[in-house]
Amino acid sequence: MTRQDLSEQQKSERSSELRSYVIGYVLALILTLTPFAIVAWSDLTPVTQWSVIGACALIQVVVHFRFFLHVSLARQKREDLHLILFTTLILVIMVGGTLWIILNLYTRMMPSMLPW
Repeated sequence: MTRQDLSEQQKSERSSELRSYVIGYVLALILTLTPFAIVAWSDLTPVTQWSVIGACALIQVVVHFRFFLHVSLARQKREDLHLILFTTLILVIMVGGTLWIILNLYTRMMPSMLPW
Protein backbone atom coordinates (compact mmCIF):
# COMPACT_ATOMS: atom_id res chain seq x y z
CA MET A 1 0.00 0.00 0.00
CA THR A 2 1.51 3.30 -1.03
CA ARG A 3 0.97 6.68 0.54
CA GLN A 4 -1.41 7.71 -2.27
CA ASP A 5 -3.70 4.75 -1.51
CA LEU A 6 -4.41 5.95 2.03
CA SER A 7 -7.71 7.62 2.80
CA GLU A 8 -7.88 10.98 4.55
CA GLN A 9 -8.80 9.30 7.84
CA GLN A 10 -5.82 6.94 7.61
CA LYS A 11 -3.50 9.85 6.83
CA SER A 12 -4.86 11.74 9.81
CA GLU A 13 -4.39 8.73 12.09
CA ARG A 14 -0.87 8.16 10.82
CA SER A 15 0.15 11.78 11.38
CA SER A 16 -1.47 11.77 14.83
CA GLU A 17 0.43 8.62 15.78
CA LEU A 18 3.70 10.02 14.42
CA ARG A 19 3.13 13.23 16.40
CA SER A 20 2.53 11.13 19.53
CA TYR A 21 5.79 9.24 19.03
CA VAL A 22 7.79 12.42 18.42
CA ILE A 23 6.36 14.11 21.53
CA GLY A 24 7.08 10.98 23.57
CA TYR A 25 10.62 10.77 22.24
CA VAL A 26 11.35 14.41 23.06
CA LEU A 27 9.89 14.09 26.56
CA ALA A 28 11.79 10.85 27.21
CA LEU A 29 15.00 12.47 26.00
CA ILE A 30 14.50 15.47 28.29
CA LEU A 31 13.65 13.21 31.24
CA THR A 32 16.78 11.15 30.58
CA LEU A 33 19.20 14.04 30.12
CA THR A 34 17.93 16.05 33.10
CA PRO A 35 19.28 13.66 35.78
CA PHE A 36 22.61 13.38 33.95
CA ALA A 37 22.93 17.16 33.84
CA ILE A 38 21.96 17.55 37.49
CA VAL A 39 24.51 14.98 38.63
CA ALA A 40 27.27 16.29 36.36
CA TRP A 41 26.92 20.06 36.74
CA SER A 42 24.81 20.79 39.80
CA ASP A 43 25.76 21.56 43.39
CA LEU A 44 22.59 20.06 44.85
CA THR A 45 22.73 17.81 47.88
CA PRO A 46 22.71 14.06 47.23
CA VAL A 47 19.21 13.74 48.70
CA THR A 48 17.90 16.37 46.29
CA GLN A 49 19.67 14.71 43.39
CA TRP A 50 18.14 11.34 44.27
CA SER A 51 14.73 12.97 44.55
CA VAL A 52 15.03 14.58 41.11
CA ILE A 53 16.25 11.32 39.57
CA GLY A 54 13.34 9.40 41.13
CA ALA A 55 10.79 11.99 40.00
CA CYS A 56 12.16 11.97 36.45
CA ALA A 57 12.03 8.16 36.42
CA LEU A 58 8.40 8.07 37.53
CA ILE A 59 7.40 10.73 35.03
CA GLN A 60 9.23 8.84 32.32
CA VAL A 61 7.27 5.68 33.11
CA VAL A 62 4.06 7.66 32.61
CA VAL A 63 5.40 9.15 29.36
CA HIS A 64 6.24 5.68 28.02
CA PHE A 65 2.83 4.32 28.94
CA ARG A 66 1.01 7.26 27.37
CA PHE A 67 3.01 7.98 24.21
CA PHE A 68 4.58 4.63 23.28
CA LEU A 69 2.22 1.99 24.71
CA HIS A 70 -0.87 4.18 24.15
CA VAL A 71 -2.27 3.40 27.59
CA SER A 72 -4.66 6.12 28.69
CA LEU A 73 -7.61 6.51 31.02
CA ALA A 74 -10.09 6.12 28.17
CA ARG A 75 -12.92 3.68 28.76
CA GLN A 76 -11.79 1.04 26.25
CA LYS A 77 -8.17 1.14 27.50
CA ARG A 78 -8.95 0.51 31.18
CA GLU A 79 -8.33 -3.22 30.86
CA ASP A 80 -4.78 -2.52 29.71
CA LEU A 81 -4.26 -0.16 32.62
CA HIS A 82 -5.60 -2.75 35.09
CA LEU A 83 -3.24 -5.35 33.65
CA ILE A 84 -0.26 -3.02 34.01
CA LEU A 85 -1.21 -2.03 37.57
CA PHE A 86 -1.65 -5.68 38.58
CA THR A 87 1.74 -6.55 37.07
CA THR A 88 3.29 -3.64 38.97
CA LEU A 89 1.69 -4.82 42.21
CA ILE A 90 3.06 -8.34 41.74
CA LEU A 91 6.55 -6.97 41.01
CA VAL A 92 6.46 -4.70 44.07
CA ILE A 93 5.39 -7.62 46.26
CA MET A 94 8.15 -9.85 44.87
CA VAL A 95 10.92 -7.25 45.15
CA GLY A 96 9.73 -6.02 48.55
CA GLY A 97 9.47 -9.57 49.91
CA THR A 98 12.90 -10.46 48.60
CA LEU A 99 14.48 -7.39 50.19
CA TRP A 100 12.63 -8.05 53.44
CA ILE A 101 13.93 -11.63 53.60
CA ILE A 102 17.49 -10.67 52.65
CA LEU A 103 17.66 -7.84 55.20
CA ASN A 104 16.11 -10.03 57.89
CA LEU A 105 18.71 -12.74 57.27
CA TYR A 106 21.47 -10.12 57.22
CA THR A 107 20.43 -8.75 60.62
CA ARG A 108 20.24 -12.25 62.10
CA MET A 109 23.56 -13.50 60.76
CA MET A 110 25.75 -10.39 60.89
CA PRO A 111 24.33 -7.95 63.46
CA SER A 112 27.75 -6.45 64.22
CA MET A 113 28.16 -5.28 60.62
CA LEU A 114 24.89 -3.32 60.41
CA PRO A 115 25.43 0.28 59.35
CA TRP A 116 22.85 1.62 61.83
